Amino acid sequence: MDPEIVSFTIPTESNKIVFVWNISALRSEEEIYFSLLQVFSQFGALYTLKIFPNAGDPGYYAVIKYYCARDARRAQEACDHKNLFQDSPLKVRVCVKQKGFQYKSLLLNSSRCQDLANHYLGFNGWSKRIIALQNISGLDEDEGDPQEEIKQRYLCVLEVLIPAYGVSSRGVGVAEETLIKQKDPTDFLQKTGNLQKYAAQKALSDAFQKILLLVFENGKVAVEYVSPDDNTVDCLTEEELQGLIQVNDFTWTSFNPDGEEEILGELTFHEDALGAED
Repeated sequence: MDPEIVSFTIPTESNKIVFVWNISALRSEEEIYFSLLQVFSQFGALYTLKIFPNAGDPGYYAVIKYYCARDARRAQEACDHKNLFQDSPLKVRVCVKQKGFQYKSLLLNSSRCQDLANHYLGFNGWSKRIIALQNISGLDEDEGDPQEEIKQRYLCVLEVLIPAYGVSSRGVGVAEETLIKQKDPTDFLQKTGNLQKYAAQKALSDAFQKILLLVFENGKVAVEYVSPDDNTVDCLTEEELQGLIQVNDFTWTSFNPDGEEEILGELTFHEDALGAED
């Protein structure tokens, strides 16, 4: 059987959505959530699990979205009309396909990309490193008198490595924010550090967009790199990339594609992994 392709984008296909109803109201929503999570995460990686109260009747229903359609089908086959964590049986169905609706693929944020990579490749199956993290705030703006508001803009180039498959992919992320000059320099430095982390997280998400996971029926996984039309970032040497950044030869607005909002996470910056910074 052909493998199923899993990309690092928000799943929108109807055959990846599972509806669960006939959920008893004898438990709290929190208990129901964790019970459902424990059961349905056994069949594959989940993108979302949401619980809703029934309209007018006691009880709940849930909507679960998988990254892989095969996992959704297996969940239905194993759980439909089974009691599982309650006395009455649950009803489980994969969403009926709706024709005529086409959704734009949106990028997963960096946290979800890492979770998905960990699920299929293992925590030690991949790594990331920062090639460059550059302050580009003044590269495309005329210098003027100091203002109360300062627009800070950082560009990050990051590489994802999957050594077992010989795959590497670079991503670019740009984060900007208008900061107000503070009397306390510590506060300004903290906000600047957060901006650098946002740029790195966006770069990580961008790097994963060129990677596809091929999931086979027996659970084995293969990895493919998909070269984009504009492959400048992956083709250049690190020195050439640094040169492009220095002369502002990037159209930075193109590195803010539509996707999930980034949630500031913990990233450790090692000096030997960073590029030159103004």
